[in-house]
Amino acid sequence: MKPVKLIKLLYVQVLIGLLLGIAVGHYWPEFGASLKPLGDGFVKLVKMMIAPIVFCTIVSGITSLGESKEIGKTLIKSMGLFYVLTILALLTGLAAVFLLQPGAGMHIDPKTLDATVAARFSKGGPMGFTEFVLHIIPTSFFGAFAEGEVLPVLLLAVLCGFGLTHIGRAGRVVLDGIDSFSHMLFAAFSLIMRVAPLGAFGAMAFTVGRYGIKSIGSLGLLIGTFYVACIFFVAVVLGLLVRAHGFRLWQLMRYIREELLVVLGTSSSEPVLPRLLMKLERLGCKKGVVGMVLPTGYSFNLDGTAIYLTLASMFIAQACDIHLTWVQIAGMLGLMLLTSKGAAGVTGSGFVALVATLTVMPDLPVAGVALIVGIDRFMSEARALTSTISNAVACIVVSKWERACDNDVLLRELAQGYTEAEATQQDIPPFPMAVPAHQAAA
Repeated sequence: MKPVKLIKLLYVQVLIGLLLGIAVGHYWPEFGASLKPLGDGFVKLVKMMIAPIVFCTIVSGITSLGESKEIGKTLIKSMGLFYVLTILALLTGLAAVFLLQPGAGMHIDPKTLDATVAARFSKGGPMGFTEFVLHIIPTSFFGAFAEGEVLPVLLLAVLCGFGLTHIGRAGRVVLDGIDSFSHMLFAAFSLIMRVAPLGAFGAMAFTVGRYGIKSIGSLGLLIGTFYVACIFFVAVVLGLLVRAHGFRLWQLMRYIREELLVVLGTSSSEPVLPRLLMKLERLGCKKGVVGMVLPTGYSFNLDGTAIYLTLASMFIAQACDIHLTWVQIAGMLGLMLLTSKGAAGVTGSGFVALVATLTVMPDLPVAGVALIVGIDRFMSEARALTSTISNAVACIVVSKWERACDNDVLLRELAQGYTEAEATQQDIPPFPMAVPAHQAAA
């Protein structure tokens, strides 16, 4: 491919932005740290589009599925897969920290740790089940969109989708409006994605400029252990799951390479949610299943965070010479099944979940987070990447379980890669969205 055409590809532009950000942050740290608004601004631009896009995708998807029984089965199977993957992620982090012992030999007295670090991130502990369910219910119809959280929008979309299904032909005007509105949203989102390289540049320049590459050195074994655990989870756990369902993990990662680079640059999985919705549908997955599974996974399938929670907690125990029994470890894993759910896919959410976990665990000092706060940012990229890949895999797997995935389309698209982005110069793909059921019937 000619260099001129290559430079027009979004993933190449994002990669260039990342490399420039590292260089600027390293050689001009103060200037690099001042570029934080570029990354934050890009994430905010994308975040404002997520709620309406998720709403439109789910509503039109539910009307295409038709029967409410299909929705229920899809959600139950999705949640079952999410919890199995989360348990495997927690065990992966636990195994990695036991094998590599990143905190052994530090002999830190917990009394000497700065407790104010944890206080800045404390939210009073994890939510209970009742509080979590009530939190999903928005205070008003438009309140769900104002807050920008995925789960309240998901609930609202499901209710509206079922409502439109029950009123039949009377809902055609509304469905036509939602379909047109969704096309407008994706067109606007394509404009926002043009500044993704700038956002990745600013975010990476800030990370390197603010914390410095040298800060990795003192706790390099911990960072290395975490990356090894994430790579093992993706390559082995997700790799076996993918192989069992007849497609290749490497091809899928190549297919969503643009999204993975954006996640790497921003340390957040949220900016790529709209594009993943479209790409998974393009892979042959039914729109209704994609619209239900992927947004739900963003709150219930944070496997990168799950790995981080066990690894960071056990690292603190090793560093402070605290020996936990297997009963205490089992209780900690059970608690993490709760604290790893519902966290937003944004930078720092994993650290907040860690503080929430340690706050209610009497066996480990919550002040121990002061040991890793300086290098947390260097692990947030792996957290977000692992969770993004896991959600994409889970969506395809559930679609296959529901017989809502055209296997021929899936294999063909994965084999040839995402080439349409080259032809359209990294614009949002121009392929038409799935035709709603009411239009198909007409």
